[in-house]
Parts: sequence; structure tokens; C-alpha cells
Amino acid sequence: MRFIATCKMGLESVVSLELKWLGIEVEKVEDARVLFLGGYEDMARACLWLRSAERVLMEVAGFEARTFEELFQGVRAIRWKDYLKRDSFIHVNGKSAKSTLFSVSDCQRITKKAIVENLKEAYKTTLPETGDEVIIEIGILRDVVTVALDCCGAGLSRRGYRTYNVAAPIAESLGAGILLLSRYKGDRPLIDPMCGSGTMPIEAAMIANNIAPGLNRPFAGEQWDFASGKRVFDNVRADARDSIRDVKPEILGSDIDERSIDLCKKHAKKAGIMVNWAVRPLKELSTNASNGLIVCNPPYGERMLEKREAENLYREMREKFDALDNWQVSVITAYREFEKVYGKRADKRRKLSNGGMTCTLYQYFRERYI
Repeated sequence: MRFIATCKMGLESVVSLELKWLGIEVEKVEDARVLFLGGYEDMARACLWLRSAERVLMEVAGFEARTFEELFQGVRAIRWKDYLKRDSFIHVNGKSAKSTLFSVSDCQRITKKAIVENLKEAYKTTLPETGDEVIIEIGILRDVVTVALDCCGAGLSRRGYRTYNVAAPIAESLGAGILLLSRYKGDRPLIDPMCGSGTMPIEAAMIANNIAPGLNRPFAGEQWDFASGKRVFDNVRADARDSIRDVKPEILGSDIDERSIDLCKKHAKKAGIMVNWAVRPLKELSTNASNGLIVCNPPYGERMLEKREAENLYREMREKFDALDNWQVSVITAYREFEKVYGKRADKRRKLSNGGMTCTLYQYFRERYI
């Protein structure tokens, strides 16, 4: 079977690498998604273990459609009884790009109508839609329709530990993606000096302890009787629990805001990991470690600080980070003149998206980390 792991633009290579680490066959890497092949156990492992992906979808059909009639007939031809119960609550999501059928709402409406008519004929009865919700994704790209079932329910970023937020939080999947792009494996010290709600230090601790990010949350695929979903997910969860490492990584999350650190402690406790937290301004940044990784998502100026304040902060970051010799630095920001203000060209840059805002990950490293 073919599955699709969707992700933020710029994280495709990370998702592909994660799938390969899981022993899953990657078929193709495309913009904002990675196609992979496998069975239901591979699906469950991808749901539980992918740190930087947004969703896992199971493809059920693909066909060309340039008219609403072609879309209707293509969807109606699918054996929906194989996937949906008589009382399944059907929810259709949609997207369209570079296609003749550009009205997403109309495509969603026609898709659901086709599914309902198919099921009415298959079950010879009306459909109450009082059962479990099944999310169906209809995607159209260059007039090619992909119909898929959402294996996740809530997006993969919803690990379940972050119940409180500060301003401009970074998504869990993006935080993990930044760590993986920085080649963090839990074997060296890590500091986030502007940790906000604690996403990156917590994700780092989960990597270090080999904790599957989806271990303690439910997935839509668990309700799929046709895939023996509960049994498959139970088996994969048991294996994931057995693979947890009992280590104490050297991770520090600090922030000038006392409320933020209080939230970090609550989130870390819920995630079941140990991290060192401190209420500390950037000017007090220090460590005895000879090398490690600094990651941060500083204020951009547009949402949290005035532009001048943000620029002053970037200059201070350069001064404090350079004082930590042999430390790698990864900074994500939407501020376009970051390198100019920071006063140093990055060794590597990568375009990413944070909350719908185009950002750049600036990486500064020494040869040992290349």
C-alpha cells in the first residue's frame, strides 16, 4: 500500500530520513510530502515515531479529473464499504493546486456526495453518521486526484504534552525538525536560551531518551477494523515502550519570563521527561561544557517586540553565542535581515514555515558537526 507523510516545506529530507531509520521504504520525495510503501504496521510505526511530519495518510485511489462529473464518478467508483462502516461520520478535507477544479469547497461537497451514494447502495440503507469520525483527504494537483484516509485524527504535532502556550509558540514537529536538521542525537549538551513554552528542549529530551512522540496519544487508524487497527497500534506501542532509553541528557531551557518556565515544567512533566529549566536573561548565558548545540526561536519583531528591540537582541545573541567556543548554533527567524544584524553569515540556511510565516533556519557550526 502507498502512504503519504505530509510535512512543512523544507522538512521533506528529514521526514524521508526518519522513515528510512524506521526501516520503511520511501517511494518518492515531493514538495511538502513523502510517499512511502508498506503495510498497516508500517503505518502505525510512522504515526507513532515520525517527529517532523504533520500527518500520515493512506492512499485509496488516484485518477484524473477536470470536471466535477469526473471527480464524482472517480470517487464513487471506490469500494468505500471496505473502509467505512454504515454509521461512520464522514469528514472531507480538500486542497487543490494548479488544477482545473480549483474550488476546494465544491470538491469537498461533491466528494462527500459520491461517498454517501456509494455507501447507500452498498449497505442498502440510509447513513446515520453517528459513529467514529473518518477524515478523508481529497487532493488535486495538476488535475490528478489523490483520495486518502487520514490515519492520524489530530495532527502529529499534537503530542499531548503542550496544554498551555506562550505568544508565538513553535510547533512540535518543526521544533523536532530543527533538532534533526542540526543533527542532534541526544549525545551532546543542548541549550535553548529563549525556550518559550519549552518545545525544543522537550523534543530534544524525547530524542535522547528514544521516546516515540506519538506514544501517549490516540490515532484515527486505531479505529479501523479493516486494518486490525487496535491490535496493530497496540503491538507498535509495546515495542516503542521497550525501546525507551533511561538516560539523563544535558539539556537546559531558559527564558527571561518566569511564567514561561512554569509552563515548561508542566509540559515536561506531562511528557514524562527531565530537563533543566531556569529563569534567566540571555546576558547570563553560560556553561562549563566544551561543546554542544544552541537552538532558539527568538522574537521576530513583527509580533512580540519592536524591530529595534529584536535587532538589539540579535546582536546580544552573537556576542553570547560566540563566547561559547565549539558550540553549534541553529536559529529560526522570519526576520529577513537577521544575518546582517547578527553580523555573521550562516554556514547553512534552510527555508521553513512556522505558523504560516516563512522563516529561515540559520546554522552556524564547526567542522566536527558537518
